[in-house]
Amino acid sequence: MEDAQANEVQQEAQKIRRLQVMISMVMSVISQDPNLTVEEASELVAGTKRAALAMFPDKELAYDILYKPRLQRLMKERFHLQ
Repeated sequence: MEDAQANEVQQEAQKIRRLQVMISMVMSVISQDPNLTVEEASELVAGTKRAALAMFPDKELAYDILYKPRLQRLMKERFHLQ
């Protein structure tokens, strides 16, 4: 029983780490690619949310609290949006 629970915790930690790496990579691309258009960046952000919700289906609020503001701020800074 404890092994199964420990395995679940480990799998959850791996999924969280994958999500963090994905967010970090998307943020790097948005901030560093000089040829990236605002439309392409927006699609990256939307894809990130879809992937996050595929990994964590009931955690949209957590995504909106943790990652959405960071991505929005980066988009505003990079593309001088309102």
